[in-house]
Amino acid sequence: MSLRATARIVADADGGLPVLESDGPLAVRRTRTTSPCTRVTVVGAMSAPLGGDRLAIETEVRDGARLLVDSAAATVALPGRAAEPATYDIRLTVGDGAVLRWLPEQLISAHGSHLRMRTTVELAPTARLVLREEQILGRHGEETGTLVTRLTVRRAGRPLLDQEMAYGPGAPGGWDGGAVLAGHRAVGQLLVVDEEFASKPVEVRLLAENAVLAPLAGPAALVTAVAPDALQLRRTLDAALGILDEALSTLAPC
Repeated sequence: MSLRATARIVADADGGLPVLESDGPLAVRRTRTTSPCTRVTVVGAMSAPLGGDRLAIETEVRDGARLLVDSAAATVALPGRAAEPATYDIRLTVGDGAVLRWLPEQLISAHGSHLRMRTTVELAPTARLVLREEQILGRHGEETGTLVTRLTVRRAGRPLLDQEMAYGPGAPGGWDGGAVLAGHRAVGQLLVVDEEFASKPVEVRLLAENAVLAPLAGPAALVTAVAPDALQLRRTLDAALGILDEALSTLAPC
């Protein structure tokens, strides 16, 4: 039987969490941190998403709040009894003067799985965001499943970033070619949105052999990377986050 579950998180400026609602396989827990941000960790309570599952996480960071969301382990998309694909929707809303650091662990597309994942972000004009996404195509020694991901970010009601990627069986041809993954099985991106980039945008630069930092109008910076494995991908994105954090004087550490 397919699952339908939606977890909800709401953060206030005083550090409170008026809504912290787990559902099905999505358990959300307040966890300790020494940073000025409230921290919430997503803990997988069971194997999911499986074919046919409908999962979602809704997060609201109210005006002036500072929130870090991470996860306890990787999310593994697995084949299920249902023929239709699983869906996983992430919906994030960040208010004026608020900070959200969305730093989950990797999403692994296991052989035979089919997942459609969508992340939608609504930012107020003075909201600040750090968002990391990492996809691992297949577990060790296996072929990837089918994975379609879309990231849509709007700031002050205007489009900032809207991109879709597809991998595995049924994906458009060329996804594994030299112009896309070139045989790599780990792909990720890091998006940082901060109004300080309006006056001092980042310059386009290579961060590693297969990673690039580029400015976005909005103002924002985007790092895109591919790597042979999850460990190298994380190292690349962590180094990029350190560079961008040092470049900004206003982004609250979490």
